[in-house]
Amino acid sequence: MRLRTAGAVCGAAALALLVPACSDDDGGKGDKGGKKDGTADQSAREISDRAKQELLDAKSVHLTLSDKSRDVEKDDPAAMDLALDRDGNCAGTLRFGGTGGSAELIKRGDKVWMKPDDKFWKNQVPGGQGAAAAELFKGRYIHGSTNDDMLKGLAEVCDLKELQKSVSDDSDGDDAKDLKKGKVTTVDGTRVVPLTGKDDDGNDTTLYVAAEGRPYLIRATEKSTGTDKTTTLTDYDKPVPTKTPPASESVDMNKLQEELRQT
Repeated sequence: MRLRTAGAVCGAAALALLVPACSDDDGGKGDKGGKKDGTADQSAREISDRAKQELLDAKSVHLTLSDKSRDVEKDDPAAMDLALDRDGNCAGTLRFGGTGGSAELIKRGDKVWMKPDDKFWKNQVPGGQGAAAAELFKGRYIHGSTNDDMLKGLAEVCDLKELQKSVSDDSDGDDAKDLKKGKVTTVDGTRVVPLTGKDDDGNDTTLYVAAEGRPYLIRATEKSTGTDKTTTLTDYDKPVPTKTPPASESVDMNKLQEELRQT
């Protein structure tokens, strides 16, 4: 298995909070001397700092990532829909670029369940073994632990602490580009304040931070020629589902390897 899932964490982190400790050129404070009652009345720097802290403090989050960039390969995640927490638990789906297929993923502690589709098997297992594996294990989860190389790679996307660490590291640089505060708009029914700027690669980025209540980052986009990425964050601090597949729907990782050798 040659799955490159580490990039999913880095990519999600880079998109999830491109929030440098900077403001727009004029401070973005709105009416001078006015009382700042809500997020929308604060400067770009204040909004970005608060949104960053909310994500760093989160115990769990539901992350949806869509990468429609031209360079997404069939071993790279093109879409993620995962609930994940700081204990490394997660539940959701991954879809890979091109003909790479998709897989359901569940992780509790060091135990991992993965249910790939036919395209995933054919991409990951060479020759006729891929088609044989797709038929042999159709509709069943592969069950193992984070000690298994394939499952360890997939499980890397489940650790919110790693995403938070990347966010902290990525947003502390002195070369971060200025953010500009825009007018309040709506994303998925939530009133948000857009913050626009450019990342270190020159891509146009927009952060949408909740304008009311806690200043959660709701969505982040990164766009340029050949780049089109969107990350949406919901359900801050909502527990990750705990249900795991029954043994009758699972195949042990050791049996998988044994059966593949015989195909």
